Amino acid sequence: MVFQNIEFEKPLWFNLNDFANVYLWGHHIDRIIVLTGPKHTGKTTAGRILAGLLEAGFVDLDACIETRTGKSPRTLYREDPGVFRAAETGALRSLAGVPADVSPEGSGMADEAARLVAAAGGGIVDNEEALAILRGPEFRMVYLAVSAETAWDRIRGESEKTGELPPFLNTADPRKTHRELHERRAAAYRALADLTVQGDGKSPEDIAGEIFQNLRCNGIKPCGSRLFR
Repeated sequence: MVFQNIEFEKPLWFNLNDFANVYLWGHHIDRIIVLTGPKHTGKTTAGRILAGLLEAGFVDLDACIETRTGKSPRTLYREDPGVFRAAETGALRSLAGVPADVSPEGSGMADEAARLVAAAGGGIVDNEEALAILRGPEFRMVYLAVSAETAWDRIRGESEKTGELPPFLNTADPRKTHRELHERRAAAYRALADLTVQGDGKSPEDIAGEIFQNLRCNGIKPCGSRLFR
């Protein structure tokens, strides 16, 4: 499925500080759709497209961390992994704290709507405090899976542009480290996910369209123009 001619009427980026002041009304439960998966799987690009399809806001968690701390996630991790994890948890907690109107009449899947799409960092499954938040009832987790080979090729391609590998791959054998990490995290992603979508060989439009259709089949509805009025 390719959405070549789509023109989104609503912005694909919604400022988190502004969004925190929005109070959704209506008899439904609003969900935060979180895209997880390894680095360079297209979570941010697909997430923006998905947000447009769902008529919801979009937040890149790494960008949120940088806005809150003034430092990139890579810099924070290089300085102190513990400080980075704390910043990641704080950013995620700010999403969970966005106000929503929860109907007392029930919480069936048929009454759910997506109010926000978020793209998470690749290592969020190594952050126990963040995982505890993500297991909350307001979140729906989507695992964007790619093979270890695809993920490594994308990381290596990016490193050729920047001149450096991610800090967690600064080892004697980066490729071996990556494969071991990829396999361990893949199991954690799958255990956390409500939905798994295979991303190898697919465009961001294809991925977003597949997620959208699966969410609709499972009762997650577009938020509608109420959010942007």
